[in-house]
Amino acid sequence: MIKCIAVDDEPLALEIMEDYIRKVPFLTLAGKFENAATALRFIQDEPVDLVFLDIKMPDITGIQFLKSLKYPPMVVFTTAYGEYALDGFNLDVVDYLLKPVPFERFLKAAAKASETWSASQQKNVSAGNNAIPMDATWVNDYIFIKTEYKIIKINLEDILFIEALKDYTKIYTHNLPVLTLRSLKSFETRLPADKFIRVHRSYLVSLNKINCVEKNTVMIANQSIPISDGYRDRFYDVINRNS
Repeated sequence: MIKCIAVDDEPLALEIMEDYIRKVPFLTLAGKFENAATALRFIQDEPVDLVFLDIKMPDITGIQFLKSLKYPPMVVFTTAYGEYALDGFNLDVVDYLLKPVPFERFLKAAAKASETWSASQQKNVSAGNNAIPMDATWVNDYIFIKTEYKIIKINLEDILFIEALKDYTKIYTHNLPVLTLRSLKSFETRLPADKFIRVHRSYLVSLNKINCVEKNTVMIANQSIPISDGYRDRFYDVINRNS
């Protein structure tokens, strides 16, 4: 299933997109939003595979929204203005839909997205998901991290939690914290899921290092770390299974 969202400042257009998405068996709707800022906050907490994105919106346009994403998902532009087609081409979007969008045309765009998604999945399988990133290598129970002008080794057992900053990710250990350009998502997908868990769009924590859980916070080494709504249920599922 391809996890997608729809973003459009026109409520009627948003309803049409929702209806179309629900009619396609390989698409699943994770959310719909009337402005790009709200959508941006959502995908920072809940990464998605595909965005049906209106271009001309107040405050933040669809093009500005897409350019702001460091690791953008697939995008299908939806707009009433044909002059933006070149922007869509330059931004390497999957497709460009002119409103009003017939369902047959929407289905064609969805099929193109499915082909792109399947190709990327197959590429990951063929590579065995073992491609070594430029600044982080996972080997057994330790990692090598490129930071500043050197590469350092960090034992997984020494990691307390990892925090996403504006342009960096900070790894907190028993010693000094380490800054790296790797994204928090890359750590989440590659670190052992039975040892590390995402609790917030900005925090990944070591389960072994949790001292206590109180209300909407996790305590690790006297640090209070928030648990956001998007990760609360999964976090407590893991906690309850280990109770």
